[in-house]
Amino acid sequence: MPGDGDLALIRGIPLEEEPGQGAHTLPGFLREVCGRWPEREALVFHHGDGRVERWSYAGLWDRAMAVARALVAAGVGRDSRVGVLMTNRLEWVSACFGAALAGCTVTGLSTFSTAPELNVLLQKSAVSVLLFEGRVLAKDFAAMLRELEPGLGHAQPGWRSLRWPYLRHVVGVEADCGGGIESWDAFLARGAGVPEAVVRARGDSVRPSDPALLFFSSGSTGKPKGILNSHRGVCIQSWRVPRIYGVTDLPFRAWSANGLFWSGNWAFTLGGTLACGGCLVLQRTFDPAEAIRLFAAERVNFPYCWPHQWAQLEERPEWDGADLSSFHYFDTECFLHRPQATITTTFIDPRASYGSTETFTISTSFAVTEPEEKWRGNSGEALPGNTVRIVDPESGRTLKIGETGEIAVKGPTLMLGYIGVPNDEALDGEGFYRSGDGGHIDAEGRLFFAGRINDIIKTGGANVSPVEIDWTLCSCPGVKVCKTTGVPHPTLGEMVVSLVVPEAGARVVEGEVIAWLKPKLASYKLPRRVLVIPEGELGLTDTAKIKPAEARALAARLMAEA
Repeated sequence: MPGDGDLALIRGIPLEEEPGQGAHTLPGFLREVCGRWPEREALVFHHGDGRVERWSYAGLWDRAMAVARALVAAGVGRDSRVGVLMTNRLEWVSACFGAALAGCTVTGLSTFSTAPELNVLLQKSAVSVLLFEGRVLAKDFAAMLRELEPGLGHAQPGWRSLRWPYLRHVVGVEADCGGGIESWDAFLARGAGVPEAVVRARGDSVRPSDPALLFFSSGSTGKPKGILNSHRGVCIQSWRVPRIYGVTDLPFRAWSANGLFWSGNWAFTLGGTLACGGCLVLQRTFDPAEAIRLFAAERVNFPYCWPHQWAQLEERPEWDGADLSSFHYFDTECFLHRPQATITTTFIDPRASYGSTETFTISTSFAVTEPEEKWRGNSGEALPGNTVRIVDPESGRTLKIGETGEIAVKGPTLMLGYIGVPNDEALDGEGFYRSGDGGHIDAEGRLFFAGRINDIIKTGGANVSPVEIDWTLCSCPGVKVCKTTGVPHPTLGEMVVSLVVPEAGARVVEGEVIAWLKPKLASYKLPRRVLVIPEGELGLTDTAKIKPAEARALAARLMAEA
């Protein structure tokens, strides 16, 4: 609803008026959904050897309880941080809810991390227990951890790391991670002597305002930002997903191969699926051929795909002949080349929305049941409990309706804060999160997103800091000046492109630069193009800084001319 007069300010209805809300702690959330639907299928995982593992809601409760008991036996305390470094697999879910039941803060760590990135994440997060997957595609995380901390290879009871001084237990989900790393089965066996009543008491003591999830996102500084979200915020977003998607009596069967260590994937696939008694089909990493097989075999009706993943799906020869008649909740605009006769019913995925990890996903949205003329071309209305305003980026003054400025948000899902950053630095004087995004609000109280003010690149659903890439790229042999930017892309949203000025007499080759960067950056941060240009092509400010808008325009022009 519009706010105060002609000011660019909108407020959602009071949170207590939002239908469908339930418990506002993760232990309470899990107890509530497992109590409602104990026999329903909650999770499905297809193993590489052909086995299919299915967990009911009662089974999910039991397995989360087993992890919680093991953590209690390992000596974790209230608000201890438990790192989870895994792909989308069953153990990720049991580890997450098990840590919450034990009173801990779940710390999601990206499986895209290189060794230097993982080292920073472990140092910043101060996890006391790390539950991890040994091998993910070409990455050997067990070897990576031993390389970073040689003492891990011969760790004994009472072992202490100087590199990660709070880390006490390292547990590998596979059985063959080797010495110094406890196996999953041995870890779970620790909890055999811990009464379930102890865990229940811990879960009951958790408060909605307590920290629940610590996720990391790249920011304008280029350093990973640890964003701490409360139990209340996480649960509010999970409970509201079924309402926003217009979930009916149709069995809700979701699929995701996107990491649960990112807030949107957690809220919209895991939290939202459990909130309506649905089933989540997990895929470890995105493989389009395997995804198509899972869609048909598991009768998926909510495939949570990003646009670049739809493009890869449609390129597969299996796509045209696959039975996708179960699809119901998905973005028809991404579903480009499929005969609609094969689809029984379609609903638009609520792309008319706006959010960030700092607000644990969306702050504004329209439900899929709203008429198209209401949501087309905008980012929705303020969700219950939220206040959104448009401010002048310099003065913080609230602008007027129709004026473009910086989007600022406050509400019940707002983060507790950034780890290591005082809240008076993370939020403005009135407690609003200043997003760094541009936009305006119209007279009907709708938000219109206008792009990034602080130059973050949004590619394939992930935020990428150009500063972080440039810090690495500037040390590449032969590179004198560099500037990374985002160029519009039909499926990725933005493509990561780096402009490079070579040193005098140096030979800089695009393929060689990308190969040099590859082991140093996560795959989604890696520039897809490196454009070598003379120094005069880059416009500089009076303080010798590169102008972001001109760099973006230059990259787009050079690619169009190529």
